[in-house]
Amino acid sequence: MADLAGEVPGVEVAGFVENLEPERCAETLEGLPIHWVDDIAPLAATHAAVCALVTTKRRRFTKQVEELGVRFTTVVHPTAHMSSRSSVGAGSIVSAGVIVAAHTRIGRHVILNRGVLVGHHTEIGDHVSLLPGANVAGNCTVGAGAFVGMGALVLDNVDVGRDAVVAAGSVVTRDVPAGAQVMGIPARVVDGASGPR
Repeated sequence: MADLAGEVPGVEVAGFVENLEPERCAETLEGLPIHWVDDIAPLAATHAAVCALVTTKRRRFTKQVEELGVRFTTVVHPTAHMSSRSSVGAGSIVSAGVIVAAHTRIGRHVILNRGVLVGHHTEIGDHVSLLPGANVAGNCTVGAGAFVGMGALVLDNVDVGRDAVVAAGSVVTRDVPAGAQVMGIPARVVDGASGPR
């Protein structure tokens, strides 16, 4: 994230926030301070945050930071293309090489990783992660908290449910239920214990 943000005009990375291991705050990262999450409230008046954790649990962290009064900013890499007819919510990251087509809404705290493609008239919910090279076609919905793996394809007019996980390289040809995990070509719902079903 520091590398990406460092290439965005007007953005300066001032430090990092840790929420798991307080002892890490005695160190630096990229020569910058690491702040313990409970201690960042005094920075709220002068700093903004972005959450780059690629996890299905990201909403827990963003909620914790928001409750401390810290506002979130949006980071859009200069090589990304967002249609002027589309929107992106606070706290989202639009990485290098991303293309977002017209009439699409990207929610809050979304990570669009390197080379992601998002088609027209598509809705990407809050806290969604689209990993490098994922391609979500037109007129789709990706529900809040969903995770779409590297190189996965979601075909036109398909809905991926809230908190669903699409495995890397999968091709999604039909709707994915909320909370389901899918994989394969075409993608099928899987159960870690028993394999595809």
